[in-house]
Amino acid sequence: MANPFQEQLLKAGLVSKQKVRDTKTQKRRDKKAKVDDGSDALKKEIEAKKLAQIEKDKQLNEQRFAAASEKGLVRGLVTELKKFAISPSKSAEIKFNFTFEKKIFSLYVDEKLQGQLLKGRLGIVRHEDVSYLVPHKLVERVNLLVPAWVGYLWAPEDNVAEVEEDDPYADYVIPDDLMW
Repeated sequence: MANPFQEQLLKAGLVSKQKVRDTKTQKRRDKKAKVDDGSDALKKEIEAKKLAQIEKDKQLNEQRFAAASEKGLVRGLVTELKKFAISPSKSAEIKFNFTFEKKIFSLYVDEKLQGQLLKGRLGIVRHEDVSYLVPHKLVERVNLLVPAWVGYLWAPEDNVAEVEEDDPYADYVIPDDLMW
């Protein structure tokens, strides 16, 4: 043993070898737990980094938007949105939910449009409080120039099922048409 105080306690018979082992184990566990103790300084540092990254992204997006505006690309996008927009039928009953700027919006579509949205053939762009159903290629272009307008963009990595090794519900398949 490296701790002379523990040796003295053992020799005096005040503690047992098992108690010393348990104490060492607990001390090791406590040390591991304190690696990320959630201290205020660490939390503030992480929050500052996140805010700096958000600000940097915002400035980059504004620069892209300014450059695109100068070239007239944004005006071209707006006209393309209106030109290629697919309007769902008035009798559409399926509610398709999507998030935009941390809010949930709904768009009523029929089965055909829902299938195209879920397979990635269509996407949703929201500009001036109007949602447009447009082809996937156009949504990708909008995402490159003005990502703040994109409401729904299908991505293959979104549809990869993550399976945990000890997942108790791994045998139960979630249907593709399940809507929230």
